[in-house]
Formats: sequence, structure tokens, C-alpha cells
Amino acid sequence: MTKEKHVNGDIKPIKVYGEIGVDIDPEAYEQLEKACSLPVSVRGSLLPDAHVGYALPVGGVAALDNAVSPAFVGFDIACRMKMSFLDIGVDEFESARSNLAEILDGVTSFGLGSDFADGKRDHPVMEDPRWNEIDKAKELRDKAAKQLGSSGSGNHFADIMTGTVLADKEWLPLKKGENFVALLTHSGSRGTGYQIASYFKDIAESETNQKVPGISKNYAWLSLNHDAGREYWSAMQLMGNYASANHELIHKHFAMSVGLEIIASHENHHNFAWKKKLSDGQEIVIHRKGATPAEKGVVGIIPGSMGTPSYLVEGMGEEESLWSSSHGAGRVSSRRQAKKNHDEAAYRKFLKQKDILTIGVARDETYQCYKDIDRVIELQENELVEVVARMDPRVVIMGGGRKSDDGD
Repeated sequence: MTKEKHVNGDIKPIKVYGEIGVDIDPEAYEQLEKACSLPVSVRGSLLPDAHVGYALPVGGVAALDNAVSPAFVGFDIACRMKMSFLDIGVDEFESARSNLAEILDGVTSFGLGSDFADGKRDHPVMEDPRWNEIDKAKELRDKAAKQLGSSGSGNHFADIMTGTVLADKEWLPLKKGENFVALLTHSGSRGTGYQIASYFKDIAESETNQKVPGISKNYAWLSLNHDAGREYWSAMQLMGNYASANHELIHKHFAMSVGLEIIASHENHHNFAWKKKLSDGQEIVIHRKGATPAEKGVVGIIPGSMGTPSYLVEGMGEEESLWSSSHGAGRVSSRRQAKKNHDEAAYRKFLKQKDILTIGVARDETYQCYKDIDRVIELQENELVEVVARMDPRVVIMGGGRKSDDGD
């Protein structure tokens, strides 16, 4: 559905995928509506996993005119998904599942204090000249080096899944109907990204308040014509490369430790901003806060919860969604409320029935905390994305109750 609401002509068009009040919390829509009332706003879209977030709703996409908002990008800059096909059959994996889970747990580290000893993790990203060109990045380089290859806490995870290919694609090494085993990870730019986001958010608030007094601090922006905006853009790109390196190292060290080859890998990130032109030629800056890029032919990964299916998809290039799809199932309540609502007996029964091996799943991150992923997929399938493969979780490792030093 398209919901366009104008107050004094200053709220830009918003495309909504799902029904407000049924599929999507009205407050999430209100957050995006506020973003689309900014003087630099062009338009927005709200995806079916949308729920209340910080500034932009998670699952919200906002296009700005020659401006970038650190708060719209989010505190976990370039949080992303990565999926690697492993050269092991499903039956062989199942017989070795407990051992593989133990090894995966050993090569991953989640949350505050998840530093690796010197020399245990190394990647060329740490030689990127931007670490020295951007003052805030230079200040945080040592921290980034220590956390290289680690994961955030909360909803960040490392899962081993079994799946089935549902559509033939040239980029896919398997054919329709074939089964596979894959490693899926979800994490971002760790404490470094959080501190860079916070630093530039403060600058954006100061600059915006000088230009347009009265704008809520969480909705401030930086002009890409100004030094601070250009510096943030460069720092954001660096964090994108750093987040990608974290995933690469997790996948590399796991494969090496278990003696398996990675057949192919795919990744996509959210919590980021991209420059793009609309069909009328206008250049915009697309902010995807918890939304997956879905340009025509672009590969995406949409995870469910720790106990529900995940999907490998290909974007269909829908401009009305701002070339975006959901980045997951989406929460049904706040983390605080999820803890209160947690039903331990039902959770344990669910794990036994599904035969899922879990490590470190907190009460506010169980399947009970999330929307129905199949409904979320239904609301965007064959319009925003084509589903290429379906996967079910067999090993789930999360940060549990670990303290966080990154964002969401």
C-alpha cells in the first residue's frame, strides 16, 4: 500500500509494505513520517519487518537531498549479513554438528571485551589510509585492531544452516532442488563504529540547529557540501570495509579450523547510506536503517529468528521501495517487554521439537521476540525480491547477555 500524508505540504511520499497496525507498529510509521518532514527529505519507504528504532525505524528507508544523517545510518555502521556455502553434505554435517558448533563457538567472540590476542586476527583493512586521514578513526584504530574479527552482542549471531535452492541463478554454484550447508553471520563495525557514529551525530546536531532551529536532535543531518559531511561519508565507507573484514575473518577461521572449503560467499549490509539517482534524474542519498539493498540482480540475505527460516534473495529493482527489502523478520516488542513476555517452557519445547543447537541466546532474542518471517517475505516476494533459497537454523550462537559497546 502507499500511504501519502501531507501536513502543510511538508511531508514527503512514503511507500508502506504491509498494513499499519497489523503488520507494522503505527509508531514506526510515525518515526519515518517525521524523517520525511525534514527540509532535506525526498521520500521514504517502510518495509514489512519495520519496528520502532532510534530516529528512523528499523526497516525504514529515507532518501535525503545531498545530505547524510548519522542517526539515520545508525550506531552500528555497516552492520551486515554474510553467507558462505560450505563443501559438506547435509548428512555429514548433521553427524558432526555438535563438534562443528563447538569449533564455531571457539573462533567467534561477542560483545564488550571480545578482543583477540595480538596476531590472532589480521586483515588488510587495518592498513587503509583513512585510519590516519580521519582524526576520529585514528583515535580508534587500536580499538578496531583488537576487535577485528569479532561480533556484537544482542541480535548479532553466527549460525550454521541447512537449506534448499529454490531457483536457478548464474551466480549460484548449486542448482534448483539441491540441498546445502551454509554459515551465516550478522554483525557490524563494533565499538569503533559506535563511537564514530556518536561523534558525527553530535556534529550533525550542532550544525543542523544552527541552520534550522527546532529540528529534533535525532533527525539532524550533515550537508555533503561541507567538510563534516564529507568526513563522515569517508568514515562510513571505512566502517563498511571494516565490518566486511570482521565477517570475512569469522568465515575464514571457521573454515580453516574445521578443514572445509568455502564454495561461494555472498554478503550485504544495512545501516548505511548510498548515493543513487531516481528515474527522474534527481540524485538522492538513500539511508537504509535495517534494510537490505534490493537493486535489480543484487543478492541479499534476509534472516528470520534463531528458530525460524532465513532466505537468500535477489533484488528486483523496485524504485518505490527505494531499491530496498527487509533485513529480517522484525521485532514484535521492545527488548524489555520481550524479557517480560518470555516463556521458558515453550522455548525449551520449541528447541527440542526443532532440534536446534543453541549457545548464548538471550531471552530477548528468541523466536518469540520476532514477527512471522514467512509473512514478512510474503509482503515483498515477487515485488521487491525473488526468493532463491530457504534455510533452517541448525546451530545458533549469539552474544547472549553480554554487554554491548556497539549499536543496533
